[in-house]
Order: sequence, then C-alpha cells, then structure tokens
Amino acid sequence: MDPLGAPSQFVDIDSLPGWSDSYEAKQLDCHQSPVEKAQVDVRSPFPYRKDINEKIILWKGDVALLNCTAIVNTSNESLTDKNPVSESIFMHAGPDLKDELQKLKGCRTGEAKLTKGFNLAARFIIHTVGPKYKSRYRTAAESSLYSCYRNVLQLAKEQAMCSVGFCVINTLKRCYPLEDATHIALRTVRRFLEIHGETLEKVVFAVSELEEAAYQKLLPLYFPRSLEEEVQSLPYLPADIGNAEGEPVVPERQIRITEKPGVPDDASDEEGLEADLSFIGSHAFARMEGDVDKQRRLILQGQLSEAALQKQHQRNYNRWLCQARAEDLSDIASLKALYQTGVDNCGRTVMVVVGRNIPVTLIDMEKALLYFIHVMDHIAVKEYVLVYFHTLTNDYNQLDSNFLKKLYDVVDAKYKRNLKALYFVHPTFRSKVSAWFFTTFTVSGLKDKIHYVESLQQLFTAIPPEQIDLPPFVLEYDARVSDCTSGL
Repeated sequence: MDPLGAPSQFVDIDSLPGWSDSYEAKQLDCHQSPVEKAQVDVRSPFPYRKDINEKIILWKGDVALLNCTAIVNTSNESLTDKNPVSESIFMHAGPDLKDELQKLKGCRTGEAKLTKGFNLAARFIIHTVGPKYKSRYRTAAESSLYSCYRNVLQLAKEQAMCSVGFCVINTLKRCYPLEDATHIALRTVRRFLEIHGETLEKVVFAVSELEEAAYQKLLPLYFPRSLEEEVQSLPYLPADIGNAEGEPVVPERQIRITEKPGVPDDASDEEGLEADLSFIGSHAFARMEGDVDKQRRLILQGQLSEAALQKQHQRNYNRWLCQARAEDLSDIASLKALYQTGVDNCGRTVMVVVGRNIPVTLIDMEKALLYFIHVMDHIAVKEYVLVYFHTLTNDYNQLDSNFLKKLYDVVDAKYKRNLKALYFVHPTFRSKVSAWFFTTFTVSGLKDKIHYVESLQQLFTAIPPEQIDLPPFVLEYDARVSDCTSGL
C-alpha cells in the first residue's frame, strides 16, 4: 500500500511462487513424493538441485514492476530502443533515466551497464544489448546473447545484489528465435548459480504470455524439480549445452589455408601432421604446440619469417581456446583460484589469483591452463591488472617455472600487451628471488609490471577495497601481520 492507502502497482518478488512450488503442489494432488527415489542410470548435465531451484521464479508480467535489487532492460547500442520492455521501464522510472543513459554513451552488443532505478521499485537497472539474429551468423549471435546474460549476472555479483529480474533479452525486433534464445538464457543462469550461487538469492524470469510457454517447456531441462523430471527431460536437451559456464561451444573449423608464398612446403606438411594428430584423444595437448625447437631453429636459419611465426602462434592459441571452450572445467572452476572482481583506480578490470587455492600436485595442470585461457580470453581484449595472493602458500601450491613459461608462450599477444600491472601480495623472500630469476632469464617484458605488496593497505592505494573480493584467510593473515608490526 502507498501512503494514501491505494494498492501499489509494484510486485514484491517474495510474494511470487517459486519455480518448485507449482510442481510440489501438483505432486501432492497426485499423492506422490516430490522427489522420486528411483534408479537413475544416467544423470543429466543439469542435475536436480533443490537449492538452485529455490532461487528461480517464473512470472508472467512486466519486469518494470518488480521490486528486486535490479531489473534488466534490453535495448539497442545507443540505449534508445523503443520496445515494450524499454518503454515500460522508461515510463515507470521517470525522466531522470534518460539523462543518466546519455552519460553512458551507448552500450555494445553483449555488454551490460548499470544505472539507478529512479522511480522504480528496483534499486538498479542493468542495460544490455542483444544481438541481431541472422542464420548465417548464428554462432556469433549465440555467443553475444550468452555474453548478455553472463555480463548481467557478473555485474550483479560485483555489486553484491541479492536479486535480479530478467526480461527476455532477445526481442522480436532483433529476430532471434525464441526457443533457441531461451536455451541460452536458462543454461547460462543455471551454470552461474552452480558456481556463484551464494551471491544471488533470487532470479526472476519476467515473461509475456507468448514467452511463458517456451519457458515452461524448457525450464525443466535446466532446472529439473525432481530426479524423475531430470530423467524425463534428458532426451530433450540440445546437442550443444555449452561449456562449464554455459557459453556456446564453437567446434574447431577443419579448414586448411595455403601458406603465403615464401614459406617452405615442409611447414605446411607439419600443419597437416598436426591435423592428423587431432584424432589422438581429447587430451593430446602436445599437438597444439608443434615442434617449438624446430620453429626456433628455422628462425635462426632464416627459413621462417617473423610474420609466419606469429601466424603459427595465433593458430596454436586458437586451438587451445577451442579446446578450453569444449572441455568440462568445472572441477578447476570450483577451486576459486581465479576470478574477476571490480576495477582499479584507473578503471581497469581486476583479476584475482589465489595461490593457496591451487593444489598443484592434485590437479591436472593442463586443464588449469585451459581454464585460465577460457576465463581470460575476453578479459584480455582490454587493459587489466592481476592481483596474486601468495598468502600462506606452501610447496603444494607453488607453480613451477616450466608451467609459467608454457602459459606465457601459449597465450595470445593481447594478454601481454594489455596486462598493466601484477600485484604480488604478501611475497616471501624466496618468492621474490624466484620471480626475479623468472622475469630476468625466462620471459621478457614482465619485470617492470610486477609490484610487491606487503600489506592490504598498500594494495588499496591502487585498488579500492570495495572493488576487490578478498579471501577471508587473506584478511586474517594481514590483520595478524599488522598487529605484530604495530606491536614492534
């Protein structure tokens, strides 16, 4: 009720039935248990998870009316699109929203930008731009739509939001097939909640009457409400269910391109051999690198140009990237050793590496390299900084120089060009010596970017404390060290 006693037009999400509620009511009507303890021989890649289902709400209504932390607005690149969702949001938010949007200077396809909610019940509005769909560019459209949902969720996580109300981002005006888009929306949200479920309490899908049918049909595939529903939904999952984060997997194109004149024929033969080796197991990572020693020898002999080497390196990196997108890396993701947080004082993305969370002797380090590439590929396209917490690491967490050298050799040039600083937090004398030898004799161009940080207060001079998620043990260790130092 508003102060005058009239009923409010806004809808509190806590008053809406959850995704599981209607199913449990149906089961009770049929005198069945909500969860059948049946024999399940084959589990779905999206298994029954009651804790995740409790976060999901499907609601037929106007997203602009939701009372939650943030709602999502779908628009065009200039953020001036006139579609039913945007027009309702503008109408309820008031004129201040248009003034605020002008300051954003547009939004690229797949990106997400934040404004206040103004007169809405929601505190914030997250604006995103869905792709224009053309069948010949389907792969690009799928990747862009995934980015919309993923970036909205990532922004919600960074801003510590409790709840998000999604509209259907793919508008009719942009010609995206509704069912195809719904698959991407649901699996992206599902994968995000699997990894970062503790950061969001509720996710609402606000749909129209036309859209509701598609969501009712596909939600059980990604959010089954019982073991029985999980088994029943399994045959209806599409062939491409994305990777560990829901991102569409792009199979490597088996296309051979003739080298430029001037490159010896045996270089092309080597590439053909690499293609043949692609049939040797899914973990035959050796094929990705080729004979590095022979490549270097050819350079010294003047038989392989620098341009040809760069092209070969780019092909090599693309193979790694395709493998990273196809591999199940959920076990590496669960370590929470690498994650994106806020921005530094210069507005650059901050990536965090937690050394203590890397059990080097217990995990497949080649999968760890794949996970690094998968996470960092879209981050490294613009300037970023790395924060490495060496806090309380031991011999079981030490990344050896061979692995670091391999990583440095494999990654694309953009990683090195756009890395502007590496903050080495809580270093030991031994780690400083190792880093000096590595940056002096093994790789070049990295030494000047390393900054040794003895305390969090020193780190906060470059990165505001509200812009970085700190592991609790780092905070505790830093407090103890500070107390000891002040005691002296």
